[in-house]
Amino acid sequence: MSSTQIDSQVAFQTNEQSAAGFFEVLNSRRSVRKYDSSAVISEAEILEILEIATKAPSSSNMQPWRFLIVTDPELKQKLQPIAFNQQQVAEASAIVIVLGDLEMYSLSDKIYGASVEVGYMTQEVADNFIANSTKMYSGLPAERLKEIVVFDTGLVAMQIMLTARAKGYDTVPMGGYNRDQVKELFNISDRFLPTLMLPIGKAATEGHPTTRLSLDDIASFNKF
Repeated sequence: MSSTQIDSQVAFQTNEQSAAGFFEVLNSRRSVRKYDSSAVISEAEILEILEIATKAPSSSNMQPWRFLIVTDPELKQKLQPIAFNQQQVAEASAIVIVLGDLEMYSLSDKIYGASVEVGYMTQEVADNFIANSTKMYSGLPAERLKEIVVFDTGLVAMQIMLTARAKGYDTVPMGGYNRDQVKELFNISDRFLPTLMLPIGKAATEGHPTTRLSLDDIASFNKF
């Protein structure tokens, strides 16, 4: 066997192992509601999870997600009744409140400017993107803009959950909480829309496996 064939075989095996690890993360993720309250996740590791997760796609690369990370025990206690007394809010190591920035286009110069700096586009192209993005998003009806922001924050939230799982942590996506009270507690302006809470921590009890609908029920080719 030639060295080229050996290299190709090693690369193939490495890719297979990587794929297997990825599928294991997908298949082992559960929504966990009971956490080890003594477990601590460092701020550095939380930021690493978010850094990886923010590779998620977004409309025009506007990245409308913003993260409020709650680790202080007293604040978590205040959050619990706002989340209808769900115990995971107080017990998890951290709560990531995912917010959508309804004026995300205001950072378009920073986003596209960074692309110019690393050579992904010229300044002329960036200027066009900045002008077009600002005009388009600022002119959208409020409900349409909200739809885009909620969709994009959903993408990044899934990435957070999978990244956390890959690092040995568990999560549960929560939509059941009072958004107005969250905004009041943290003095969040109307520019930012709370979309979901994500407790992250070490499971005290494993999440229950669940069933899924058959593909026969949910998928079709070329007609619906």
